[in-house]
Amino acid sequence: MVDSVYAALSQAGGANVPIVVSESGWPSDGGFAASVANAGTYNANLVKHVGGGTPRKPGPLETYIFGMFNENQKTGDPTEQHFGLFYPNQQPVYPVSF
Repeated sequence: MVDSVYAALSQAGGANVPIVVSESGWPSDGGFAASVANAGTYNANLVKHVGGGTPRKPGPLETYIFGMFNENQKTGDPTEQHFGLFYPNQQPVYPVSF
């Protein structure tokens, strides 16, 4: 998907516009396939993948994991409370290496 954006920007004359992936993550609880194991696997693979960049643009890709903390008072879908790497008490939900 990122390479398709690079290709479109290149066609539009914006080949040097930097791309940033923001708010990528997986919930650790609150819904179907939302588990600590799946969230840990997703984020570990995300870190590995973006470290190498894309076929079109090798090298690290600036990326932000959503989010830093679980939000136990957030309203809406139950999964929305469980995207954090840490619980509100600052304890890790699962280990992650950058």
